Amino acid sequence: MPLRIALFGQAAFAKDVFDRLRAAGHEVVGVFAPPEGRRPDPLAAAAEEAGVALYRPRFYRRKSGEAIPARVEEHAKLDAELNVLAYVTAFVPIEILEAPKHASLCFHPSLLPEYRGGSAIPWQIIDGAREAGVTVFRPDSGVDTGPIVVQKGGVEIGPEDTAGTLYFKKLYPLGVEALVEAVDRVADGSAAPAPQDESRASFQGLVDAEVARIDWSRPAAEVDGRIRGCDPQPGAHAIRESDGAPVRLFDARLEAGEAPGASVPGTLLAPEGSRFRVAVAGGVISFARARVGDGAKVAVLESGLREGERLV
Repeated sequence: MPLRIALFGQAAFAKDVFDRLRAAGHEVVGVFAPPEGRRPDPLAAAAEEAGVALYRPRFYRRKSGEAIPARVEEHAKLDAELNVLAYVTAFVPIEILEAPKHASLCFHPSLLPEYRGGSAIPWQIIDGAREAGVTVFRPDSGVDTGPIVVQKGGVEIGPEDTAGTLYFKKLYPLGVEALVEAVDRVADGSAAPAPQDESRASFQGLVDAEVARIDWSRPAAEVDGRIRGCDPQPGAHAIRESDGAPVRLFDARLEAGEAPGASVPGTLLAPEGSRFRVAVAGGVISFARARVGDGAKVAVLESGLREGERLV
């Protein structure tokens, strides 16, 4: 049975969910997207083109945690039977989450209850996880704590995966499928939300500048994972010793073998092909792109970095 759906989300992921739900016969009665920014939002653009009611609030709750009445009222007028949260970064209050007949479904890019929080993808790579997956759950008043409706795993995290490649090449398409499947289960009455196993739960904070700071004294595999987990945002960084400029590294790869015996960790070694190499405790990491200071992200051989310089 087709459902009346209020869709919350942003970017291409939510736009693809919007298209798939409508193609499946569901009626998207309202779309909630972020406020206008420098670039057009694909979901907002799709809603406008389709003539679907579009709302672009910055927040749904006050700093106190109380729901903003205007947001609750505009959602209530839609008379939605289900909310679908596809790539939502703003907190949606329980007054909206629980309002529809079938409440809400929310996408999360990890195998919950592991890696709750807003930086689930980076932390999986930083921690050296080997398998990833996606979860669609029924959100409650906690952070990614609600019962699970659909979960899909078996996604390998490869040795050269970054947060970007893991999401866009692997979890993105799987997540769209999982959300559509979850909505279909709600529509046909087969959804059976299962409580999360709290004994396996983990929560990580946001990946900020402090998390992204490189410590070259750490084991090579750990440094490699941190650089890849912070790629493309915020970019794992060190400081060029000669002038204090921050240097952000991208497209990292852990190389076989160890650095020359006298190499101090953080020292730039001779490049190989299009990649610069850097000495790390117990190994060598290479990288293909860098951003020095306030400059653009460029091929590392065009970045101005030189063999023998040290990043600290």
